[in-house]
Amino acid sequence: MLNLEGRRCVVIGGGSVAERKISGLLEAGAAVSVFSLGLTEHLRELVHAGKIEWAKRPMQDEDLDGAALVFAATDRQDINAQAAQAARARGIHANVADDGAGGDFIVPAVLRRGDLIVTASTSGAAPALAARVVNEMAVRYGPEYAEYVKVLETVRSIVKSEVEDSSERRKLLNAAVTEDALEEWRSASWLQDKGKLVERLRQRANYTRG
Repeated sequence: MLNLEGRRCVVIGGGSVAERKISGLLEAGAAVSVFSLGLTEHLRELVHAGKIEWAKRPMQDEDLDGAALVFAATDRQDINAQAAQAARARGIHANVADDGAGGDFIVPAVLRRGDLIVTASTSGAAPALAARVVNEMAVRYGPEYAEYVKVLETVRSIVKSEVEDSSERRKLLNAAVTEDALEEWRSASWLQDKGKLVERLRQRANYTRG
């Protein structure tokens, strides 16, 4: 889990694998630079929309200078290996498509619900299984969880400011994330009433212990 907001990430390759990598990087807020002789239609649309930068040429080692991460996503093992080597020489972590052992890190399957991020990985052994697990989690944790997380941020802030005892804070915050509690917070008009919120959490915590 890295904060890539506004940080430059380099992708070598312009095919379907590169497209998947770039999609995840854009979701993470990265500034994406692509080096490839060609691009998929979707990637061309991203270039025209100003969402990614594209250099229509092979990567040169110095193109990696200043990058936070490098993704070698071509269909040529030698080019991918060269990119990974050039990245390591600069102290930059590289991901090599279809060769987890050839890079410094692997990319898990990801489910995003606002600030809720769920990942699954098989350590490169079976990416299709990781994708299946994330798809199953997407059914369990629907789009409403993006709103839940925003509300829980407020709840946590209030509990931290109003409750001094750390043990009690943990109990109250655990009580705040049950299914029925989440629904209550989403519809509660009194959520900013700190005293009432803490009182309700204490009621829930006692109920949960019982």
